Amino acid sequence: MIAAGAIGNVLEWYDFAVYGYFAAAIGRAFFPSEDPVAQVLAAFGIFAVGFLMRPVGGALIGHIGDRLGRRTALTISVVAMAVPTFLVGVLPGYQVLGVAAPILLTVLRMLQGLSVGGEYTTSIVFMVERAPPNRRGVIGAIACCGAVGGILLGSATAAALASVMSSEALEAWGWRIPFLLGLVVGLAGFVLRRQAGEAPKVRLTERSPVVETLRHHAPLLVRLAALAVFNSVGFYLMFVYIVSWLQLVDGVAPAVALEINTLSMIVLLPVMVAMGWLSDRVGRRPVLLAATVLGVAGALPFFWLMHHGTPGLVLLGQLGFVVVLGGYIGVLPTTLVEAAPLAVRCTAIALGYNVTLGIVGGLSPAVAAWLVDRTGNSFSPAFMIMAAAAVSFLAVLRLAETNRAPLET
Repeated sequence: MIAAGAIGNVLEWYDFAVYGYFAAAIGRAFFPSEDPVAQVLAAFGIFAVGFLMRPVGGALIGHIGDRLGRRTALTISVVAMAVPTFLVGVLPGYQVLGVAAPILLTVLRMLQGLSVGGEYTTSIVFMVERAPPNRRGVIGAIACCGAVGGILLGSATAAALASVMSSEALEAWGWRIPFLLGLVVGLAGFVLRRQAGEAPKVRLTERSPVVETLRHHAPLLVRLAALAVFNSVGFYLMFVYIVSWLQLVDGVAPAVALEINTLSMIVLLPVMVAMGWLSDRVGRRPVLLAATVLGVAGALPFFWLMHHGTPGLVLLGQLGFVVVLGGYIGVLPTTLVEAAPLAVRCTAIALGYNVTLGIVGGLSPAVAAWLVDRTGNSFSPAFMIMAAAAVSFLAVLRLAETNRAPLET
């Protein structure tokens, strides 16, 4: 059950990592060669289009999950991720197809965005609904470990190829290999999910789950979106943007910045599981409230440590964020599931979470870079994290404690 639920998240974030790692090569393959900077920007622009499709995909896959069952939705989503990922690997470039190449690449990324919009949220519903009552927190934390595991797998795959292939071969065709391998992960996910038993039957609403959610659960949607703010801003700033920040602000070598970030993400995995386990003992609210308070109080001191540029202090500062964000991100999945009513659970979580992730989270690195440049204040990302933690703190205050309550199934 755990493998069937988590493998789609591994594939989603595996693709995220390899696309980002090879963005320059992808830009040169699919766009005209006049301006190298424009090529990279275009490649990341198409990547952003996938993010913008997430709320739409969340509504679509969430609808399927609430109407036809969790397993059906997850089987569709993993296929809809694996096939476009593979096709990116075999798609001819600009030199062969001309303008059709970037158009087809955009279509494939949009299809991926549709599928991943409902993948993570439906998978946590699938896993938490099946978990024993006293282990829902730890199972939810394991569900979100798939995302971090996928990034690590993608980075490791790209790094391994870079170590055994010449830069010329990697540039010409080697970058395609990780995308082709994505089909293997997708097939494994398809088999695992087809063999998994169907989740509990859902009591259908008379209306579409999307309509039902928007008409009768709007306050819940706002609350779920607010809960996801600290997760979205914190994760994207501390494990995506931070590599660029260390290089631009502190002059840390790219290899060192990547090593520190990778080590921090490895530590993040057991921290999330431990915090999920703790929430099963003491409750969701105490862990979430502690994490958001520490996010407000600790953001500036942690960034101050990282601003010294010494690898040991940089790592210490980022590990501080690992504890804070691990505590929040590890407990959030189960909290979202327990907060949503059964009939619209997949849809409500998918909409609330993905709107925040796609807009607030997706724009956070760009906003942080803009603030650092315009204000000259290297600690601007810390203030963003503090603001996000404050928003989620207020949302947590309005939640009832749910770890001892029976889950509607």
